[in-house]
Amino acid sequence: MTKEKDHLLGLIRTGGNMTLQQQVKLTLLLCGPAILAQVASILLQFIDASMVGSLGAVPSASIGLVSTTTWIMAGFCMAASQGFSVQVAHLIGSNDFENARKVMRQGLLSVMIFGVFISLVGLSIAGPLPRWLGGSEEINPQASGYFRIYSCFIPMMQLAFFGGSMLQCSGNMKVPSMLNIFMCAMDVVLNFLLIFPTREISLFGAQITVPGAGMGVLGAALGTGIAESITAVLMLYFLLVRSKELGITHERGSFVPTKSCLQNAFGITGPMWFQNLVMRGAYVASTVIIAPLGAISIAANTFAITAESFCYMPGYGMADAATTLVGQSLGAKRKDLSRSFARICTTLGVAMMSVLAVVMYFIAPQIMSLLSNDPDVVALGAKVLRIEAFAEAGYAASIVAYGVFVGAGDTMVPSILNLGSTWLVRIVPAIFLTKIYGLTGYWIVMCIELNVRGLVFLLRLHGDSWTKKMGNISTENGPAVAATT
Repeated sequence: MTKEKDHLLGLIRTGGNMTLQQQVKLTLLLCGPAILAQVASILLQFIDASMVGSLGAVPSASIGLVSTTTWIMAGFCMAASQGFSVQVAHLIGSNDFENARKVMRQGLLSVMIFGVFISLVGLSIAGPLPRWLGGSEEINPQASGYFRIYSCFIPMMQLAFFGGSMLQCSGNMKVPSMLNIFMCAMDVVLNFLLIFPTREISLFGAQITVPGAGMGVLGAALGTGIAESITAVLMLYFLLVRSKELGITHERGSFVPTKSCLQNAFGITGPMWFQNLVMRGAYVASTVIIAPLGAISIAANTFAITAESFCYMPGYGMADAATTLVGQSLGAKRKDLSRSFARICTTLGVAMMSVLAVVMYFIAPQIMSLLSNDPDVVALGAKVLRIEAFAEAGYAASIVAYGVFVGAGDTMVPSILNLGSTWLVRIVPAIFLTKIYGLTGYWIVMCIELNVRGLVFLLRLHGDSWTKKMGNISTENGPAVAATT
């Protein structure tokens, strides 16, 4: 499998002819490990969420209250990594491995500094954040503690994102996928030990004492942070030591970023940061809208979002593959091939997520019952999940198309489209409908908005402008490096 994948990627870089069958095969070879990692991640998130859910509605709501802000932090870190990995994908596509390694080295130091900065921002706002989001006094202390611990581990999360993004853009989907599965497994084990107190459990008829720290919500944050830290170290090992395309153990080079490299990165990352702020800011606004509905609605909303991720798995896996394939194709100056990969990835992503949406519709109550033992939370969560099932095809189109646009370096216009769709089609109507129909009203609006967004992204994908966003500009790294124009 690995040899076949490397052969097919080589055809892109060397200008070899590729049949439609070979293109589909390469797409599946790249997205397969990423989807598998998503499957494992979602299943383990279910287990993780059910652990917190067993503590009651208040602990669940405390995590749900700050979850949109943690997504903002993670989004900034992920975008910072992609500003460099997209450059590397284009350089690898043009067989310029020397400059690809130079960009990777400079990116590593840059994201390390950025991760520390974001961590300090998080620590500075951890105390007042739950109040800003409209949380109640019974929720706020646990929410602040959870966010404070989360912020401490942001630098390691940033390094894990960077290592995985670089490996993926080089065509290595397997290692980051396996490491992400490993991280999720560690997270579950650590949370099992840190959330609950020491207790007796029955195993095959025998009573066994299981040690536990009894930290509750704080234990969930600490377990996740430790798992991310171990994964970051392993990601960097496989990137810097084991990667045949980007490994740097046998060569010397500066890690200090050049002005041109940073400009290229910001040309890609800047719009993605803007989109992250817009999109995650909308999620924060949604939290403020939902918070007055009470702990049941907050918990149901949080668990329903977790349950809906059951449908995301192929979409995000396909988006990762699309970024790599489109980036390398455009780097090799093969515009027609990049368009073909874009169509293949989007079609497969929509088909897969549509099938899972049908499954989710019929088993929504069973999924929710795995996450919470509160019957009110389960009933409300299942209701909104069934509404959301009608949005998954449109959502799939937007997820995969965005992966295509990132690979092409086309990040500004999609960010503006997301701004209009999320705030005008979702948030503004939700302010009024949520007051009338409660949480159900919010999810109806979200369903409509995701379908609108998917249609808009498909229209842009059908055009030609996104393939022209990468140009060649000379840099201090040597030969031309792809950058947004």
